[in-house]
Amino acid sequence: MGKPASRVAVARPPAEVTIPDPVVETVGLSKRYGGFAALTDLDLAVAPGQIYGFLGPNGAGKTTAIRILLGFARATSGRARLQGHDCWRDGVAARRDLGYLVAPDALYPDMTGTAQLDYAAKLSRRPPVLRDRFLDALELPRSVLGRRLGTYSKGMRQKLALVAAFQHDPALLILDEPTDGLDPLIQRAFEELLGELRNRGRTVFMSSHDLGEVERVCERVAVVRGGRRIAEGTVAELTRLRRRTAEVVFAEGVPEGLDRIPHAAVLERDGSRVRLGIEGELNPLLRFLADHPVADLVLATPKLEDVFMAFYDRDSPDPIDVTTPADAPGPANSGAAGSGRHVGASDRTRATGR
Repeated sequence: MGKPASRVAVARPPAEVTIPDPVVETVGLSKRYGGFAALTDLDLAVAPGQIYGFLGPNGAGKTTAIRILLGFARATSGRARLQGHDCWRDGVAARRDLGYLVAPDALYPDMTGTAQLDYAAKLSRRPPVLRDRFLDALELPRSVLGRRLGTYSKGMRQKLALVAAFQHDPALLILDEPTDGLDPLIQRAFEELLGELRNRGRTVFMSSHDLGEVERVCERVAVVRGGRRIAEGTVAELTRLRRRTAEVVFAEGVPEGLDRIPHAAVLERDGSRVRLGIEGELNPLLRFLADHPVADLVLATPKLEDVFMAFYDRDSPDPIDVTTPADAPGPANSGAAGSGRHVGASDRTRATGR
């Protein structure tokens, strides 16, 4: 018998990683009104199933960007797409499975609450399957739905506008200041509703001035100023950009060598109490403290609000490197990398644009 044929191992090509297409995408999006640039080269990419925060002060360009996404305004250059469809050329398809928060003042004052909700459901061509869930969670009594909207308070109109945006369970929601006019308890109930929708794969793109809310519910955040995106990343990535502070009280006087700790700088000394600014990891400081008696130690947790204010406060002492790491987690990293700019005091003097 002949020798059995030898088997040759054939290496299989590595499996390709499928990155889902963005649900919301802008590339080089720019909008000019005469000589005024409202948006300049705005790049955004929001992955399916994400809650994405869109931040900036009044006049930063947020509303202009949202108007272009909704097809209410045409970009001067660049492109905007929703769910794979061009927002201007293919607007009907782009908005087919969309929920949009209408400004409460734009609701019809002579309509009853029920008529307004039914009208919104008719426009969506979808049954209002989440109407009761949102009415209950936002504490909008059925007894007021028979009243004309002109008799509603601002908070009641905001609640009704939210129900109208969510009631047909759209795949994508675009929300501009969703909790404006809501009391704190209702805000928290609304945040729980957002979590439910995210767990079911819905995508939310929201603009908000409530930075605490954004920090609690959003997975990724873009910061815009003067019509340009100046930072983008997860909330954790952005808060790491901000210098942390540590306050140490030494039990036996301040030891030598504090000024030689890597990534740390002495900001203030008062007897045995020292305040340090920390850029980067904490381990060098902790190793130093392990060799010296410490009476008290307070490490301040950076907040998104601190980072946001540093972008706009011209008096902020420490510029922020807004580079988002290229390998930052999250599918929205594709096409939405950080701008790589270093923001200094001179950059903070411009906060105009719309």
